[in-house]
Amino acid sequence: MFCPTCQNPARRFGFNRNGSQRYRCAECGTFTDADTRPTDRRRLAPEKAVLCLRMLLEGVSVRSVERLTEVHRDTILHAMVAAGKNCQRFLETAIHRIHVEDVQADEIWGFVGCKERRKQQQGYGEEVGDAWCFVAIERVNKMVLAWHLGKRTPQDTTTFAAKLSDATRGRFQLSTDGFRPYRTAIPLVFGQNIDFAQLVKVYATPSQEGGQTRYSPGEVVDSYPVICMGEPDEDHICTSHAERANLTIRMTVRRMTRLTTAHSKKWVNHEAAMALYFAYYNYCRSHMTLNERMGYKCSPAMAAGLASHVWTVAELLEQAR
Repeated sequence: MFCPTCQNPARRFGFNRNGSQRYRCAECGTFTDADTRPTDRRRLAPEKAVLCLRMLLEGVSVRSVERLTEVHRDTILHAMVAAGKNCQRFLETAIHRIHVEDVQADEIWGFVGCKERRKQQQGYGEEVGDAWCFVAIERVNKMVLAWHLGKRTPQDTTTFAAKLSDATRGRFQLSTDGFRPYRTAIPLVFGQNIDFAQLVKVYATPSQEGGQTRYSPGEVVDSYPVICMGEPDEDHICTSHAERANLTIRMTVRRMTRLTTAHSKKWVNHEAAMALYFAYYNYCRSHMTLNERMGYKCSPAMAAGLASHVWTVAELLEQAR
């Protein structure tokens, strides 16, 4: 339980007149009663809230969920934001100093409100425009170790590296794409305690593709590894697993699907949706590769030793509350 006022941990402190557990914040002294609803204090039945969130996690848009469940879209979004904030806090606590061997990191593009070019034309604020999600995944157990939503800048790259450092322990191999700020951020955060390499890709120019302009990046015509620090295994310098994980994000999170009007309109909604997805991916979704390796349904959290079974969405919301 976390204090709704200052977001610090609250401890059990007796019971109220109805016999329900009461909590007290050690920082600000606020008293809070235990809330049995998994998302927030709005009058939405827990079963209905779980159903709405499960549909969002299967690639259904907010308005489609509204039509199917007859729950107003504002209520759906409030439930998603509340659950997303809880999941974000839960992931930061649960995935801490995990032993890893081989990590791959990549960035996936999205936008909030409008794309960066139009944002600059209209003079909108920082919480509008391109929204880059940095994602780090462990190659062996498929666990998403850290993620960060921000701009594709050196500052956000350093923040992402710091989150990855908090989530891991010991020396491990890290592979990224050729994004240059990694070369500064990784040594700054990890020092010499990492084997770091980049896989630099060479894309075809428009002239090589018949003069056609493309919405997505051009065809990859070549790639080569660059060893930046330590002694990484050259056979494992790749970002294929991270890129495949990004494809799963685009297929699962509707607001990340290209060429639709289902994009995020608010930064807080976008961040909450991503946090909810990553918690769901780690704990509630069995991974096909892990299933074949283990011989039974296995989630990344199970492979990492953080869970004993594949959680339901209701269990995730209860643990994150």
